[in-house]
Amino acid sequence: MNSCSQDINPPIAIKKPHKMIEHEHERNDDYYWMRLTDAQKRDTLYDSQAEAVINYINMENRFTKKKLASTNELQNQLFDEMVNRIKKDDQTVPYFKNGYFYYTRYEKEKEYAIYCRKKGKLEALEEVILDENKLSKGHSYFSLGARVISPNNEWLAYTVDTIGRTMYTLYFKNLNTDKTLEYFISNVESNVAWANDNSTVYYTLQNQTTLNPEKVYRHILGSNIKEDKLVYHEEDGDYWSGVYRSKSGAYIVIYSEGHSSSDYQIIRADDTIGDFMNFSKRQKNHKYAIAHSKDKFYILTNLNAPNNRLMETSLMNTDHSNWKEVIPHRNEEQILEMEVFANHLVLNERVNGLSVLRVINESFREDYYIDFKEEAYSSWMSRNREFNTNSLRYIYTSMTVPSSTYDYHMDKKEKILLKKQEIIGGYLEGDYRSERFYANSRDGKKIPISIVYKKSLRDSTAPQNLILYGYGAYGDTEDPYFSSTRLSMLDRGFIFAIANIRGSQIFGRQSYEDGKLLNKKNTFNDFIDAGKFLIDKNYTDKEHLFCYGGSAGGLLIGAVINMEPQMWKGAIASVPFVDVVTTGLDPSIPLTTYEWVEWGDPREKEYYNYMLSYSPYDQVNKKEYPNLLVTAGFYDSSVQYWEPLKWVAKLRANWGGENELYLHMNMDAGHYGKSGRFRKYREYALEYAFLLALTEKNN
Repeated sequence: MNSCSQDINPPIAIKKPHKMIEHEHERNDDYYWMRLTDAQKRDTLYDSQAEAVINYINMENRFTKKKLASTNELQNQLFDEMVNRIKKDDQTVPYFKNGYFYYTRYEKEKEYAIYCRKKGKLEALEEVILDENKLSKGHSYFSLGARVISPNNEWLAYTVDTIGRTMYTLYFKNLNTDKTLEYFISNVESNVAWANDNSTVYYTLQNQTTLNPEKVYRHILGSNIKEDKLVYHEEDGDYWSGVYRSKSGAYIVIYSEGHSSSDYQIIRADDTIGDFMNFSKRQKNHKYAIAHSKDKFYILTNLNAPNNRLMETSLMNTDHSNWKEVIPHRNEEQILEMEVFANHLVLNERVNGLSVLRVINESFREDYYIDFKEEAYSSWMSRNREFNTNSLRYIYTSMTVPSSTYDYHMDKKEKILLKKQEIIGGYLEGDYRSERFYANSRDGKKIPISIVYKKSLRDSTAPQNLILYGYGAYGDTEDPYFSSTRLSMLDRGFIFAIANIRGSQIFGRQSYEDGKLLNKKNTFNDFIDAGKFLIDKNYTDKEHLFCYGGSAGGLLIGAVINMEPQMWKGAIASVPFVDVVTTGLDPSIPLTTYEWVEWGDPREKEYYNYMLSYSPYDQVNKKEYPNLLVTAGFYDSSVQYWEPLKWVAKLRANWGGENELYLHMNMDAGHYGKSGRFRKYREYALEYAFLLALTEKNN
């Protein structure tokens, strides 16, 4: 890489052999010592192990900073470009709920949002509910979770995370007096729910070890929290629980969600002393969602329906034995989610790999799809908080169309554009082109690829720099979307591509099943095959192809650079989940047990052997890897910081050739990077500068 500091030596981590034996197989982890507890993180000055870990992290961070010092000017330029495209004095489209219009606005040069409302009409006086800029003072990290207002509009319950480990604190604010109560409730899950009496609140406490939200309590406003009543305890560590108020306002709902099954407990919102009732008995491999409407519940369920079907049941008997089918299962289309209104039901479905919206009249005498006239796009339902309305609010975007908010009259079939994301400095959609391809995997499956580039910089006769992005896990599908940040690369001649690989649900549930557990390698093969397709079509070549992924997508990057190291000029692995076997064997690590359904439980020999065969950390060996930038968060609760840290240390010990390896560990953040409106773009600028420096090396 073109650096003014070529003579800087990379840090070398101390090796402390740690033997692990499972299924009569022995592994050695020289960097196991890098694992710290939360207590050790807090006392780094008084713990020798913690001090050694922090010292090593600091050495890696200094190495990255010095080696990339020649890109500092470029990083500043990229940061300025990205931030300058953002409208500084901006406001979201107001939505109406229970007599008030709610909206979020931003003020110039301020990092955080200001949440506001107006009573009855948009011309009314503004009432500031919360100002994150004030709440965040004194905190290097700040994230607001829930903002839930009582039915009488007088009280606000809100949750805050000031560490980055998604461990929230619950506060109560009187909106009439603008005063926040002195007491608070710690270690809660982000969401809460109000009962109809405006003083009863339901919240969920997290397990202090696994961080799983597991206990739902009933709290009376102003009372001693030690007297709060436990109303539900999820004892299965594979499940994640929480609580919410139904859109109709009639019920309080507790959900328990696992990877492959779920169930619900319900109580009338005006019953503040009763017991919750189980909606339908939990069954293995049965996931469903519920929505109350008048005298019934709608149920979106995968019961004998991998791609989901829609059912309904009366309020008297909600068990699945009483459910009646409304929309049957289809092999080619998948129902993703539902939104219930007084006279309509709207479904977000996936058809031919694209996210579409289907409007259904309550009587089911008519249903239709909203027509979107573009080859590749994304559409989803926005904030629809009112039950008694004929208006649907949705978002539309594509690789070339900025995020656009619409109101759609479901009876008149008319749409009104309320707001399109404004790109400061100007943006012409016609200057860019989006294309969609279907590559073939090595076993004959289709791999949808969406790409975007600037027309004037596309040279069809020569390979171009191309970033291939992928995720491929948990059934998450990467729909085509617009990014103003991405323009900085497109305007420098890069092509950006999204590969929808197995592990997503691009073609329904089967796409997911084909990319998890003992089929996980299909995810990696699809991504490699997508890259080879783009090379074959002359969009790029191995000297201009870069790959990017985060979290489970970081595992993807770790796997493919082990499998095909010569295929990539460079790679970025953000908060990567790379030590899958060791983590999977340790139920004490937050979220581990929850992950077994996705990756497998390595305590079983079949899964152990399979996971070991692709685990990025375990598969590191001496070879010439591509240029690699690894980013991580010290307070990450989803992927513990030591996974990327150990991975980099092991890679350094096995690094061959002249390519560069960098680690950027954010010491003030968790899984989602820095908080705030603008600060996160510093990390984007670092990533982009890393890639652009490699293209200069090509030249």
